[in-house]
Amino acid sequence: MRTMLLMTMVAMVSLIGSWSVAADKYPHETVTLITHSSPGGGSDVFLRELSGYIGPALGVNVVVENVRGGSGAKAMAKLAQSPADGSIFYATTPTFIYTSLLSTPEYRFSDLEPLLNMFIDPEVIYTAANSPYKSLEDVIKKAKEDRGKWGAANPASLERQALEQLKVAADVDAAIVTHEGGGDLMINVMNGTLQIGVGEVQELLSQLEAGQVRLLATFSRDRLDNFPGLPTVNELGYDVIVQKFRGLAGPKGLPADVISMWEKAAQDVLANSEYKAAYQKANLRAELIPHDEYGVFIKDFASQTENFLRETGVIK
Repeated sequence: MRTMLLMTMVAMVSLIGSWSVAADKYPHETVTLITHSSPGGGSDVFLRELSGYIGPALGVNVVVENVRGGSGAKAMAKLAQSPADGSIFYATTPTFIYTSLLSTPEYRFSDLEPLLNMFIDPEVIYTAANSPYKSLEDVIKKAKEDRGKWGAANPASLERQALEQLKVAADVDAAIVTHEGGGDLMINVMNGTLQIGVGEVQELLSQLEAGQVRLLATFSRDRLDNFPGLPTVNELGYDVIVQKFRGLAGPKGLPADVISMWEKAAQDVLANSEYKAAYQKANLRAELIPHDEYGVFIKDFASQTENFLRETGVIK
């Protein structure tokens, strides 16, 4: 009798254990991460680097897909119309806020569900290594003499707005040429079509290491740890400071268990020493904002951005 009771208890413990494993198993074998960025652009680099660590942490295969067009409008539409089951997410940056405010996309940032934030990504001004511009002052001087041509990733981007603010602060009227991603922008800076571009260090690393581009300034509040000699735009006398967030959003109605698994996986990945070395090299600052707080963060950012755009007459 005791033997039978013991065997029954062992069987029950085994069954409970199998239920626990099943409950912790991610509901999909493959997760798709989409971005509006072109290959080589900031969000593309972010997702591809992240996928190698978040996949094992969740126990899934990760596919990165570039959904270009409309400065994020097509990517937002694809996400909003996808099932809210944890199978697909979108790389969030200020671009999806600007696109929603500056145009009339079918689906807006408010039609998506912010999942969590991973990083704050500093924006830098760069030029081709063989260009005649050795400093931001050289660029401003050129713009005063001959208008100048500057570049940003896409029309509705934080980079575009940073350059627009710099134009006002420097009292110049440089033409700002926009692109469908950071990769396309970089080509036009390196071939001399544009005097400067704005981007993130992580998308410029290969060109920096190859000596193909030169950094002139950062829009960050403080100097970058990896580039202590790089001045901030603010300290050069132009009152412009911008911060770019990098996170993820899903379709509205994400299951609680999916959210929980992502939050746990994100914590583990950010603490991974190998990944930490990679993102710190790219000057990314880890800033995990969980699901409950990220939605509030996005709403506040959108409200502040809309107020700025109205005050400056960009939108009515």
